[in-house]
Amino acid sequence: MAAPRSIHICQSCSYRSPKWLGRCPDCGAWDSFSEEVEERGSRGGGLAPTASSSRLKGQGPATIVQPLRDIVADEGSRLSTGSPWIDRVLGGGIVPGGAVLLSGEPGIGKSTLLLQMGNDLASSGASVLYLSAEESPRQLHLRASRLGCEAETLHVAGETRLEPLLQVISERRPHMVLVDSVQALRSQELSGPPGSIGQVRACADRLVELAKGYDMALFLVGHVTKDGAIAGPKSLEHLVDTVLTFEGESHSEYRVLRAQKNRFGPTGEVAMFEMHDNGLVAVKDPSRVLLARRRGHRPGSAVCASLHGTRPLLVEVQALIHPTSFPSPRRMSVGVDRHRSILLAAVLERFGGLGLGDRDLFLNVVGGLQLKEPAADLAIAAAMLSAERERPLPHEAVFFGEVGLLGEVRPVSQTEARLREIAALGFRQVFLPPGDLRVVPEGLATVVVEDLAELAPLLLTAER
Repeated sequence: MAAPRSIHICQSCSYRSPKWLGRCPDCGAWDSFSEEVEERGSRGGGLAPTASSSRLKGQGPATIVQPLRDIVADEGSRLSTGSPWIDRVLGGGIVPGGAVLLSGEPGIGKSTLLLQMGNDLASSGASVLYLSAEESPRQLHLRASRLGCEAETLHVAGETRLEPLLQVISERRPHMVLVDSVQALRSQELSGPPGSIGQVRACADRLVELAKGYDMALFLVGHVTKDGAIAGPKSLEHLVDTVLTFEGESHSEYRVLRAQKNRFGPTGEVAMFEMHDNGLVAVKDPSRVLLARRRGHRPGSAVCASLHGTRPLLVEVQALIHPTSFPSPRRMSVGVDRHRSILLAAVLERFGGLGLGDRDLFLNVVGGLQLKEPAADLAIAAAMLSAERERPLPHEAVFFGEVGLLGEVRPVSQTEARLREIAALGFRQVFLPPGDLRVVPEGLATVVVEDLAELAPLLLTAER
């Protein structure tokens, strides 16, 4: 067999070219070529035989087919990261053979999180291999000394070439491999620079294949683009089993670990950490931290009971409405989908009696969280109503419920779990959609809102 060579393939129409092209001559797409490996036979220049043709000739193991109900799944084989909060985000712990992609902004703490997690796992007796492609082992040792990571079975390798790293993994067979980062690796089979689409795809594919073959856990650190998306091909996210994002503001000490994809557990689970000089410390009660500096006596502030995965969190939603100085009013939001905020503003204008046609609207979710579920609609509407009429909402009230285009307030899931979290933090009143409530915590008054037109009179009654 001759040495494999690289070829550039258009991702839109599969046009093949021996070199990179800015524009595809076949379909006309711009910047659509990615580098891939092509293996050719030693004679005649034909393609190398595929795995399926090899099996037909009796070369290689045969495919095993068995009934699904006869397959035994060992749930007890999960490895604990040493942090119950990270285990919860992962769905109960690390699955051997599972591949996890961790992404986040530069300097957010991805390497710190992986190093602490690897040290905790190594302290329990597991073998951990940290592949540092961005830092030298000396630089990594300085950070490890500051964080107190000195486990005996935590090993480090500083290398950017993929093939030597694969050889080290095959020889050591560790329980977990940490790669920091996949964009810094380079395969010698490709001529493209590290971080290119072809290099990222090839390196990730080889590492995931090796991890599943040796039944070891794999963590890949991924960079993000200026738009916040994971850098590299979209197939990178499909290739792994779990996608975690590490979020947080650069001026804030709090970080949020969120599961966007998880084949072994629920998505949307979050864990909050606080960054200190000696590393990341888990926040055991995120709702209390997020509401610690709330100024509830001001107009435009509302508390929302939002569900993140299976965990309810109480967050503050702030609204600011101001006369515009532009020909068309502005609609800006942070932590809330912009299109959702425009939709709610239109519904409030139609059914809530608000006049926002000549006013700017600004929305913000305190703490850097993202409110993606529709249950936050009622809290956002209450904050906008309070800001427009310049009257504060009841200080000990919480809101949740989905708002429809016709102004109706619809039920949401996990109502009882939200009520338990509301009562645990000392709130005494909750505005919620209609539905069957089997258990209401003691001391918690419920106010049912069936239509958005009823919200303003109910708020005035609650205030009195």
